[in-house]
Amino acid sequence: MQVEGDIYACAACNDEGSRRLTEMMDEFEITNLDRLGDTIIDASREATLERIRGLPSGTYRNSLIMDGYDKPLTLNAALTIFGDGIHVDYAGTSAASAYGINVVLNYCLAYTAFGVKCLVAPDVPNNAGSLEPITVSAPEGCVLNAKRPWPVAARHTVGQMLPDIVAGCLQQAIAGGVPAEGASSLWNPQIFGGGSLVDEVEETTDANTLPEFSTVIFHCGGAGARPQKDGLSATAFPSGVRTIPVEATESVAPVVFYRREFRDGSGGPGQFRGGLGQVIELGGAGANPLALLCNFERVRHPPRGRSGGGVGAAGVVTLRSGRPIRPKGRQTVPPRDAICLQLPGGGGFGDPLNRDPARVRDDVLDGLITAEDARRDYGVAIDAEGEIDLAETKRLRASRKPATA
Repeated sequence: MQVEGDIYACAACNDEGSRRLTEMMDEFEITNLDRLGDTIIDASREATLERIRGLPSGTYRNSLIMDGYDKPLTLNAALTIFGDGIHVDYAGTSAASAYGINVVLNYCLAYTAFGVKCLVAPDVPNNAGSLEPITVSAPEGCVLNAKRPWPVAARHTVGQMLPDIVAGCLQQAIAGGVPAEGASSLWNPQIFGGGSLVDEVEETTDANTLPEFSTVIFHCGGAGARPQKDGLSATAFPSGVRTIPVEATESVAPVVFYRREFRDGSGGPGQFRGGLGQVIELGGAGANPLALLCNFERVRHPPRGRSGGGVGAAGVVTLRSGRPIRPKGRQTVPPRDAICLQLPGGGGFGDPLNRDPARVRDDVLDGLITAEDARRDYGVAIDAEGEIDLAETKRLRASRKPATA
């Protein structure tokens, strides 16, 4: 029943697509799509190769450390641009994990190709032709090329980091730069209820009476700042999965969202600020405990900025009572408590001292950063009336600029 609407939507899409396709074929008097398909694929391949040939040839390297499940993981990439394509080699990447965050090679290829495509040929349609020039290799047995029987159920945790590592390579080849790192991996805890699933129950409660349920919520932190724009706040990239409204979750499960709002100050400082993460507090309705299956990244290794931009805020996972909670694994939110998730912010792009002071002031007035943040990170002084102190701002920025010969 949870996906009944999705199934009907897919069926409706198929019906409409079939109708419009047959109308087009009747209009142009064609009986099959082979010739048209070949033309589209050939044109897409050539358009992608044209973009690739416009980049400087060479090999560009980047490395990213992520939290991993029980220990940090290193993702190494060597991206080679040549006349006939782009190849990404992940030699030097950490070995596969005993936990389900491993990636199979086709999933590795998918998120790698997506990262390359977004930066190199975003306007070319996605099809076999446009994707053919992008290839990958990864050592068998590493976390990006796991074989049976290694677990892969939470593969998105690692896979959604691949566009960030690809962007770090392409930053060295694309004029004007590429977006900074973002929160990237979704924060989508699975929430359970029922006496057989929770570890902490009040003494007066019969565990057999606790409501049984299971649901998943999808949320994400901030995206990295772009070369000419601030990062998007609380926006999933590269997954593109939209946030679930709290009302939808509360209507299908006995949970309460006590708080969901932007995480002020979480965007990395820069000429263009990183997108903000969000703060989410939720617990069981009434005095009910919850069981959570957590898989949160960017807690120990926050998103990095680019071209002088600062790091975004690292993720934080606690209980509202103050007790720490692990960012990964299954655990219980005790009765009358709530989990507090502070999702990561995106990295900044460019020197923060080059940010327009008026934009810094607007961020302060909008509550996205504090006046103290403005002074410390951007060298912008905001007075008690919310106006820019021009003289003090000039002094602050001059004192931080490196001396020129």
